Amino acid sequence: MGLRYLRCGGRTLTLDRTRVMGVLNVTPDSFSDGGQFHNNGFLDLGAVRARAETMVRAGAAVLDIGGESTRPGARPVGADEELDRVMPVVESLLDLDTLLCVDTSKAVVAEAVLSAGCHLINDISGLNDKKMLSVVADTDAGLCLMHMRGNPATMQEKPTYIDVVREVHDFLESCVNACRDHGLDDRRLITDPGFGFGKALPHNLELLRRLESTRVANLPILAGLSRKRMIGSLTDRSVGHRAAGSLAAALLAAERGADIVRVHDVGATVDALKVLEAVAI
Repeated sequence: MGLRYLRCGGRTLTLDRTRVMGVLNVTPDSFSDGGQFHNNGFLDLGAVRARAETMVRAGAAVLDIGGESTRPGARPVGADEELDRVMPVVESLLDLDTLLCVDTSKAVVAEAVLSAGCHLINDISGLNDKKMLSVVADTDAGLCLMHMRGNPATMQEKPTYIDVVREVHDFLESCVNACRDHGLDDRRLITDPGFGFGKALPHNLELLRRLESTRVANLPILAGLSRKRMIGSLTDRSVGHRAAGSLAAALLAAERGADIVRVHDVGATVDALKVLEAVAI
């Protein structure tokens, strides 16, 4: 396991056990739950709030708010459209007893949500926007750095690696070094190997098998496998029927060093982790 705690926007997340990050997509087109909070083209903040409260009661230490779909082949959206989706959600959930994270690769979006009180930025592009570092460095927020080969529109077009674990580790290490150069303390950083982002099934399995080897400088690792195509490929299940496979993947990730698991099924994952933790004592 990595560092014992994470500093995010004036709060501290202890990592004495594997923590759960709940997925809260407010997009109309995400692969698993896109559109569930939209009614006649409008975002239903009441439904978003209800879902967020349910996840917090179930044990979500972090809520990951997404305003742009990153499924394979997804179309990009502009910063204004992304902000129209995520800003009202951030503002409406600030009173909850949990960390609020926004999943974005745009520095302008990060700057706005951090100013509103967001605690953590989940940059799936691995600092593709060069302004992201200075934006986060000027705050006390946390930053998650993820590896992705290509972009959501092209990332699954014959991804190729010589040693996927080494290449992912080295990329994340370069991101961490860039953060340090901008004055970001290690206690504000998380790394994510990016399951399903520019990886074929054998790459994803090797990353899960050797997850600890992706760790950079003892930093916390985030693993996001919930309901992804790799789970469907292994179980031959559609997106809505991948809960069991996702739970198994979350437990395997926790056993192999994940400090945080990003999931859709928060309550079930929290329960499963409790059993794992009891056996591991």
